[in-house]
Amino acid sequence: MTTQETCCLLQSFCIGDCGKVLQSLQEGNPRFEKNAVECSTCWSRQRFCCDVALASSLKALGQGKKQSDTAVTQRIPIFQIWGRKTMDRPNTAGEVKGKSLFQDSDGSTVPVKSVCHNCSKLKIFLGALAFSFFAKGFSGSYMKSMSSQIERRFEISSSIVGIIDGSFEIGNLMVMVLVSYLGPRVHRPKVIAVGCLIMSLGAFLSVLPQFLMGRYNYERITVTVDNSSTSVSACSPAPSQGHPVTDATETLSTMKNFGCEKTTNSYLWLFVLMGNLLRGIGEAPVMPLGVSYIDDFSKEENSAFYIGLVRSSGMFGPTLGFLLGSFCASLWVDIGVVDIDTISINPKDTRWVGAWWLGLLLCGAVNFVASLPFWFLPYSLPKEGEKENLKINHISIQGDHCKTDPPAQPQLKFSEAVKDFFPALKKLFGNPVFLVYIFLTILQYNSLVGLITYETKFMEQQFNVSVARAIFLIGVILLPITILGMFLGGFLIKKFKLHITKMAKFACITFVAAYLLNLFYFICSCEVLQVAGLTVPYSGLKHLSFPKNSFKASCNADCSCKLDQWDPVCGADGITYMTACFAGCKSSTGMGKNMVFHNCSCVEVQEHGLGNSSAVLGQCQRESCTKAFPYFLALQTACAFILGLGGTPTYMIMFRSVSPDLKSFAVGIETLGGRVLGGLPAPIYFGALIDETCLKWGTKNCGGSGSCRVYDTKAFRNVYLGLIAGLRAGCCLLYIVLCVLITKRFKPDGKEMTDTKNIERPTSKESATDNKKEILPGARISEESEETCM
Repeated sequence: MTTQETCCLLQSFCIGDCGKVLQSLQEGNPRFEKNAVECSTCWSRQRFCCDVALASSLKALGQGKKQSDTAVTQRIPIFQIWGRKTMDRPNTAGEVKGKSLFQDSDGSTVPVKSVCHNCSKLKIFLGALAFSFFAKGFSGSYMKSMSSQIERRFEISSSIVGIIDGSFEIGNLMVMVLVSYLGPRVHRPKVIAVGCLIMSLGAFLSVLPQFLMGRYNYERITVTVDNSSTSVSACSPAPSQGHPVTDATETLSTMKNFGCEKTTNSYLWLFVLMGNLLRGIGEAPVMPLGVSYIDDFSKEENSAFYIGLVRSSGMFGPTLGFLLGSFCASLWVDIGVVDIDTISINPKDTRWVGAWWLGLLLCGAVNFVASLPFWFLPYSLPKEGEKENLKINHISIQGDHCKTDPPAQPQLKFSEAVKDFFPALKKLFGNPVFLVYIFLTILQYNSLVGLITYETKFMEQQFNVSVARAIFLIGVILLPITILGMFLGGFLIKKFKLHITKMAKFACITFVAAYLLNLFYFICSCEVLQVAGLTVPYSGLKHLSFPKNSFKASCNADCSCKLDQWDPVCGADGITYMTACFAGCKSSTGMGKNMVFHNCSCVEVQEHGLGNSSAVLGQCQRESCTKAFPYFLALQTACAFILGLGGTPTYMIMFRSVSPDLKSFAVGIETLGGRVLGGLPAPIYFGALIDETCLKWGTKNCGGSGSCRVYDTKAFRNVYLGLIAGLRAGCCLLYIVLCVLITKRFKPDGKEMTDTKNIERPTSKESATDNKKEILPGARISEESEETCM
């Protein structure tokens, strides 16, 4: 062996190509018999190994050469000599000493890029993807929790808020199919990195209106004070009786006109819409490309566990997002600019606007950090647990350098990829298992989106729970228990090595069990909120004094009460009145939230005229609701855990039923179908049916109907729970059909039957040749189909 050959040998060894180069030297490849410089020069300039390694290696190779050509004739690779030697090998972080250069679990020699090195990259990708799932869930749940704050801040209708909320889905759907189909043909980690950056940009763009708008001025109404006392009169004399209009009426009118003028000239909410649109575009590649990357390069028995781990880790994002939303909603919108002591309203007031923009800054920063690791991850990895067989496209000696070139990556031809789109789509929908899975996903999306969207409203109306507490309970109880279920589901698949047939049965059993528990929701109920003139008659009267306006009665006939106000008070009789005026209260004591109203004529009648009846701010509590709520929460917690337990097996059915080259495309189709036919329409028809149960609508500052104030709780419960139960009943039927199809297509051990009609094949000539090994000049293919240099 010449000095030049040894130089190239050592250089290639240091960059991880030693196995093939040594085999080439062993075979006497003439390509290396060229003029070259001294080994020391090449060595020092390339800086691959230290001088100690050079000396010891040259000595070892020289001794091997002097001992005749036994190693060559017996086809024993020369690098086995190196396997018995230890040497210093430096790296960027320092020197690794005293380790055998080629070691495997069975003692055999392997290339320098060991299995552990590649496994570490897979683990890094798992951690990065889990954090990106966390980031997108964190920002998404925070935006959901801030919808009411955005509505009040920009003085826009709830329909526009719905458009803003739906812009995320629109942005996601704009690129989902394209990203999913082209996913395996592009650098997936870098595409995910770009997506995270776009989500970060969307969050920062949504914050911009806060710095372009002025301070928030909430509506203040000046009340009339009786000249003969210091108390406030809630029941003002009616104008029809000759009394003048109060200052409160004029001030209210002035504030309304000011608010309308401000709303007409303000379209800055479009920045929030565009930011939400960008967030949807950025999130599109995270799920399909990330999950397919894991499934491609991990062991089959580990992929379910990894995916379950990533998805369950991502569930912590919504948990913290809801908690952050609860915290920011308690802060004044202009915090740091306005003295909070000058604010006369509290977070329970409908005019209160929290610091909705503050959390978005944090969301943008988190998404930016989530993008960083993906820039340093490779295009592909060896399959987990397999030894990496490195490829050398070319090794040459140019001047004073020994150069090795990596194999060229196959170039994607966009025209061919687009041409294969419809055949691939046809092949997916020609797969009965995948088709039934899509229908199942659509029904599950509908039930889940409807449940989450209106759950806080349901808790508030049914069980007299504040919205803040409802959000808090969702964040700290329901979401974590779902995470636990998803994680445990993935662990069970890995532990018992469940194949697709067993996963389908497991998912079906868990869903049916959760559905049966779901039916017990109807038992957890309480009485309807008693609102005078709305759900119960005034003061026990058989007939109302004013049939066309049920809020008026003889006890408040002398009061000029405004029907467009909703400031409820709870009377001593346990009945809620729309305002203190409708309760007929003549005086009050205290200020702000501690105000107590006295001499309430409507409450006096209920008390049969005995004593000085009073009322306090707020709705009356319902004791039966307080007692029923813990049972409802326990049932929902159990259902969330069981559904999470079967969630990961259900998701893995899709991956096991399609060919590997269509996995990311299948994820995109599943996400597209779920969001188009579930995520977008579910809030609309759920909300429309729930609105039919409204008994009292609020009024906007500029006129028109606002949000609902009081629901018929019984009708609300039947509509809300009935829709969920009906959709999940359809899911139960589809689970049974899915189990039957999988049993017919797959053997009990999970292997596909050979007579199946839907065996997937590559979608193009390019795809058909993707798995071919690149053969080097003068190379031969071993029995294991791995190329070796001749």
